[in-house]
Amino acid sequence: MNTHRRFRKTDKAWDMLVQPARFGRCAYSLLLLANGRRSEEELSVLLGTDVSDLARHLQADGYLQPVDSTLSEEAETDFDQPTLN
Repeated sequence: MNTHRRFRKTDKAWDMLVQPARFGRCAYSLLLLANGRRSEEELSVLLGTDVSDLARHLQADGYLQPVDSTLSEEAETDFDQPTLN
């Protein structure tokens, strides 16, 4: 396991999150939790299993993309920030 590797959802993953039945429970949970800030090790701890193979599979299918560690400050948020009018 590459413990420092970080992933974030692609646009394809965001579009598919509304259809949880298309993924297994672990894959869907990984997509929900992958925000570019959590390391592969953190994701594995949160899901209770090694997610290395699953993350590589989701990356190959276009649902996850690796995050450059120098850009981690730009990782996505888990929610939309409200705008002030």
